[in-house]
Amino acid sequence: MSRTEIRIGGFGGQGVILAGIISGHAAAIHDDKYATMTQSFGPEARGSACSSQVVISDEPVLYPYVSHPNLLVVMSQEAATKFLPGIAEGALVLYEKDLVKLPELPEGVQAFGVQATRIAEELRRKVVLNIVMVGFLTAVSKVISKEAARKAVEDTVPKGTEMLNLKAFDMGYAEGEKLLAEA
Repeated sequence: MSRTEIRIGGFGGQGVILAGIISGHAAAIHDDKYATMTQSFGPEARGSACSSQVVISDEPVLYPYVSHPNLLVVMSQEAATKFLPGIAEGALVLYEKDLVKLPELPEGVQAFGVQATRIAEELRRKVVLNIVMVGFLTAVSKVISKEAARKAVEDTVPKGTEMLNLKAFDMGYAEGEKLLAEA
């Protein structure tokens, strides 16, 4: 059985919850896997800490909560500080390179950073940084397929923004592929 626990953390307004929804949607609807998603956020909403937890499995998910993620995506320093201590042995950490400074990580943990905010700014819409991160996650982790993730983006984002969001996804995916080719 293959079970991947994903935690995506950041602050309200970065699209953390939507990134989790897209990842789970891609796995469950388009990759024919099982997926669950839970979320948490502070009462202040925008600007406060929030996270989404996604479990993706080849078999039905009997316990939908993430205890020790094998894949951690952090888009704020606060999220990195809060969630890094709980990662699984040998986890993969993906982070927003301009907003997060990682401490020394345990042996066996791999970390890859992307300038998601900068890429989103190139598109003149900082709000798509979460979609850049989903593209990056898709390329680096291989937990969901590129085709499934693109379809999930298209299905999930607000109508009229599909082309912008797909471009953001593709740019994040390209950064991930480039990073893997250099590694």
